[in-house]
Order: sequence, then structure tokens, then C-alpha cells
Amino acid sequence: MKVLLSAYSCEPGKGSERGVGWHIAQEVAKDHQVWVLTRPDESKEAIEAELKRNPIPNLQFVYFTLPFWKDSLRWGQSGAMQLHYYLWQIQAYFVAQKLHRQINFDLAHHVTFVRYSVPSLLSLLPIPFIWGPVGGGESAPAKFWVDFSFKNKLYEYLRLIWRGIGELDPLTRLTARKSAIAYATTQDTAEKLSKLGALKIKQASETGIAQAEIEQLSQCPPPTGNPVRFINVARLLHWKGIYLGLRAFAEANITNAEYWIVGEGPEQERLERLAQELNISERVIFFGLLDRQEVLVKLGQCSALVHPSLHDSGGWVTLEAMASGRPILCLDLGGPGETVTPDIGIKITAHSPEQAVTDLAKAMVKLAENPDLCVQMGKIGQQRIQELHTWSAKGKWLSEVYQECVEQFRQD
Repeated sequence: MKVLLSAYSCEPGKGSERGVGWHIAQEVAKDHQVWVLTRPDESKEAIEAELKRNPIPNLQFVYFTLPFWKDSLRWGQSGAMQLHYYLWQIQAYFVAQKLHRQINFDLAHHVTFVRYSVPSLLSLLPIPFIWGPVGGGESAPAKFWVDFSFKNKLYEYLRLIWRGIGELDPLTRLTARKSAIAYATTQDTAEKLSKLGALKIKQASETGIAQAEIEQLSQCPPPTGNPVRFINVARLLHWKGIYLGLRAFAEANITNAEYWIVGEGPEQERLERLAQELNISERVIFFGLLDRQEVLVKLGQCSALVHPSLHDSGGWVTLEAMASGRPILCLDLGGPGETVTPDIGIKITAHSPEQAVTDLAKAMVKLAENPDLCVQMGKIGQQRIQELHTWSAKGKWLSEVYQECVEQFRQD
């Protein structure tokens, strides 16, 4: 087929949104002719260098940005960038319309950003349109806001307001109604898509893991439990819930145990101060921001991943932990709450911060006292990765979805 992808964020060798854009484009191009709409300022240089090293004949990139606002990276992840993203989606329609007259695409697919509350105007093309997977419908439970600073509460309020504005946007609703299939990363987002008017909604994760990384991580030795090391890999943001992990580690009071934190962000000073207040600072190590390969090495040196995020749509590190044979402790919220099953980790209900901390502490003790359970969960997680979460598996799944959509469109 001739497939048009919209990937505002797309770059080889990266995680998060950029990794989603690149890997889906790469996998879909194994079976189809693919054109990708993306920005030149974020990743053109990296994409062209990768294609020079490893050509993909079926994959072409169409770079464009707003003529009056060329530098989309200037403002980081601020509201200005969100405005740029919105306007870029409008421009994408006109670029796609012109391309469609030349190429006659069979199908259009919005890939990134993975966000349900902003329209994708590729849905207006006279061909089947797939939206997502998209996320963002998850929210931190209200009782957990008590621990947020004023600034962090303001962030959560503004996030809800921005999301609500997006839900009222006629173009967002039109995108939902025009979708042949709308994929949601979580049940929370699926409910939002239903309210927007999407007729056919399914759930799927946007994340995956490369076979090379799976093979590397599979070489990690099984967790020995001596010493017991818990690792938290995340940007140090309030909604990542790292403070809950620290409180639980202090409450668990496990002999000969360490808590490793990998990442950087605005909450670092607060988290370091909390570790001191809890009298665990000598057993808590902040590694700062590490490159991807170093992160994977650190994972292999630990007993279990702690990922108490309050509103993650996906959670890349949970897949990496599974591939390394490490069990996962997470809250039963968002993407991690749907990825992690009782045979590969322990999910904690999130009724209140106090209850979550106590239950996380009990889970830490359980894993520390049962190294064989860690090994058992780790092995099942590795099997699950190969079955469901490789990028190649996602590529094959998308080919089936594309075929189904095109056949249904032709029948209609």
C-alpha cells in the first residue's frame, strides 16, 4: 500500500515521542511504501544520517514547518510549542492534500504526538484514517494533589484546562468522527475518545522495544537479591511519583538495600531533601541523566523497577525492565497499570498517598524476601516482550490493521 504517516516528532535512536515516530515509520516501510510528514528542525539531520547508513527504499520523508515560525524547538515543551504543534497540524493537511493528488495514498495514519486532545487534519483526506494510539486522558487522582507544590498544582490545573479546550475544539471532534479506527493507549483515553464521537475505538500501547535492545537486556544476570536494589528511571517531575517510591523505601526498611534514581528534572532538590528527612540518603543514589545504553546497564544491576507514575500514557521503561528480566512495581494507573500483570510485577491501587506508600513498601519487602519470585516474574516478562511488545510485532499488527481498514473502506 501507499501509506501517509504524520509524525511531528520522529528521530532514530531516541525514546519517547521521537522513538515512536521513527520506529513505526521504519516497521511499516518493511511492507508498504511510506511517506512521513515531519519537521526539519528537530531531526532531519539525524534521519538523513541514519538513512545514509541503513537505506530503507520504501521510506521517504517530507519535511516542512510553519513559514512564519520555523524554529519549533525554541520554546521547549512550553505552551508556545503546543501552539506550534496545533498550527502544524493544519498546515499538514494542505501538504498532504497536494501529495495525495500526486501519489494517491491508500491510507493515512497519525502517529505523533501521541495526544488525543489535538486534531489531526489528515482525517479530512478522502481515504481511511487511523488515529493513534493516542493518550493523554489520564489524570493524577485528586487525593494525591495534597503533596503537590503550588506550582505543580497549577501545572495539573492548566493540563486539565488545556485538555478540556481540546475536547471542545470542533476539529478534534471531527478527527474522532472521521477516524476509521481510533486507538487509545489506556481505558481513560478510550473513554475520552468515545465522548469525542469516535465510532470504532480499540486499545493499544504506542510503545515498543527494538530486538537489538531485547537481546542486550536478555544478557542481564538474574537478580540475586544481594544487595537488593530498586531503580526508578524517569524525568524528575512531580507526577512521576518518585517521592512515593522514596517514602515506601523508607517504610520498608529493608536491610542491605539501595534505591537508585536515574534522571534529571525540577524535582531533584526536593527529592534529595526528602531522602535526608527520611534518613535514607546514604542508601539513595541519584545518578542524574544517563545515556540510553548506561540506563540499560543500570537496569541489569538492579532487583526491580519502581515506577509509581500518576498519569503516564505509556511507560517505556516498563518494557525495558521486562526485557531485562526485572519485575515491576507500579501504581494501577495509566499505561503501566495496563501493561503490568500480576505475573510480571505488582500493581498498587491508588486510593490515597498513605495507602499507596504502605502497599508499595509491602511489595518491596515481598520481592526482597523472595528473590526466586523476582526471577520468575522476570522470565515471564521476557516472554511477554517477545510476544507483544517488539517493534517488529507492532509493524505486523499495523499491516493487518491497514488491510482491514482499506478493505472496509472499499466495501463502504
